[in-house]
Amino acid sequence: MEYRELSVLGAWEITTKHFGDDRGLFLEVFKDAPFAAAVGHEFSLAQVNCSVSAAGALRGIHFADVPPGQAKYVTCVKGAVLDVVVDIRVGSPTFGRWDSVLLDDVDRKAVYLAEGLGHAFLSLEDGSTVMYLCSTPYAPGREHGVHPLDQAIGIDWPLVGRDGAPLTIQLSPKDEAAPTLAEARDAGGLPTADAVAEYVEQLGRRLR
Repeated sequence: MEYRELSVLGAWEITTKHFGDDRGLFLEVFKDAPFAAAVGHEFSLAQVNCSVSAAGALRGIHFADVPPGQAKYVTCVKGAVLDVVVDIRVGSPTFGRWDSVLLDDVDRKAVYLAEGLGHAFLSLEDGSTVMYLCSTPYAPGREHGVHPLDQAIGIDWPLVGRDGAPLTIQLSPKDEAAPTLAEARDAGGLPTADAVAEYVEQLGRRLR
């Protein structure tokens, strides 16, 4: 596996190695030692989620309160999605910055995003199936969102799908009603860079 840190600190693109023959394909999606060496702490698995999305389904931008937050290790096992990480940490030098990775069933890359970061993805094909490992269980009272079409963030969402056909963006009612990044910040609803850094440092000390 190869790890490349994205322009949003605390997020990595993971390139997997594939071993195939006429029977099919094998790859390691996650491996603890390379992960800990790249990221600086172990991944504590508490929940595994699977979502299946129609072309144009846009999920996010989602995040959880810190501590403990919710780190995610994301891959697309079928179809294709544009996976996006957003820096929503108030006080971070890259606050509001986003970066993206194409996750699909060809390159079979993965994305890791640490606690305190926002996450979203757009399905580029009907039936796109995303699996994500989560460091903490789902807790409705700690889960929040920022509107994925917030112009101040300016995510460059694709206009066409994997087959070249135009995409019609579909949001859940909850995501449609989400505040902008500025509104969430002004309401005090975003994690702070200091709180996230302190919590992640605690995770690193456990490894050492």
